[in-house]
Amino acid sequence: MNVSQLNTSLKCERDTSVTSVLFPCLYAALFLLAVPMNALAAWIFFQIHSSSTFVFYLKNVVVADLLMTVTLPVKVLTDAGLGSWHLRAFHCRYSAVLFYSTMYVGILLLGLISLDRYLKIVHPFRKSRLQRLGVTRVLCAVIWLMMLSLALPNVVLSNRTPQTSSSARLRCSRMKGQAGLVWHEGFNYFCQLLFWGTLSLMLVCYTFISRKVLESYRVSRSNSATATKQTTCKVFVVVGVFFLCFAPFHLARIPYTLSQTRNTSHVQCWTHDRLYWVKEITLWLSSTKVCLDPLIYVFLCQVFRKKLTATLSRRPEVSVTESTIRREMPNMPPPNVNENEC
Repeated sequence: MNVSQLNTSLKCERDTSVTSVLFPCLYAALFLLAVPMNALAAWIFFQIHSSSTFVFYLKNVVVADLLMTVTLPVKVLTDAGLGSWHLRAFHCRYSAVLFYSTMYVGILLLGLISLDRYLKIVHPFRKSRLQRLGVTRVLCAVIWLMMLSLALPNVVLSNRTPQTSSSARLRCSRMKGQAGLVWHEGFNYFCQLLFWGTLSLMLVCYTFISRKVLESYRVSRSNSATATKQTTCKVFVVVGVFFLCFAPFHLARIPYTLSQTRNTSHVQCWTHDRLYWVKEITLWLSSTKVCLDPLIYVFLCQVFRKKLTATLSRRPEVSVTESTIRREMPNMPPPNVNENEC
């Protein structure tokens, strides 16, 4: 696609009379909730020694959520049309890139957490290399380096000088040349593979985990009805949050991306507007992960919950040792299954 085709496909100007008020308010509310929740989560988690792979993965999730959170004020200002076009250009070139990079870091980490749970619950006596803390650290480093490296061209190739002095009318795609648009489209396809692949992995892992836990209940002759209810609720809470947060956005992202990177002059302007609306609504839904993750920690991680309770009630701190971590089972409590270490 050449520059003239790009200009034709971007001839429609969006009506921002509603979006410039609605979305900044939604993101501002999200930011105000996410900052104290993630700061508290980080403060608690980094008092827990990284003696297990599960804890180390969760610490990386907390870091990803914190970085994602700090990009929200820039999005609030740019969506509201406040500040100069320089701020909008900063958002397109740096802030938005960091936002998406940390989002997919979090997605991949949740996939590794599900695999880690599968290995330790379904195969408790089979020691895999993936269960070694050193391997876990390498995997986390690879994920961070991979996502930041693949996102870097979006920074470098957003090098066109904006043709407008209005931040409200500056679109990020207008700062990309042909190479930048091609990379942007390809990177989006790659992210689609990451998400749907991770979702499939989580479904498989948690299905086997659920079966293993229910078998353990039956062997121990526990109340199977109660066990089934608790297991279904706790095992699939991560999958449910993961799907509700990210699936709508990934379904909406492909047509929106194509409207940015392809010659869509034959498409009416109202279609462009609706694609933008759907993308922004589902993107905000994905952003709610920064507030839902701390709730998941409380719901699933008993050690985290005890530390949080002690902190809020100002009781003496809970001593968190390796033996304590291995004794606590936040997901489900079947007697013969070694479950979460957190």
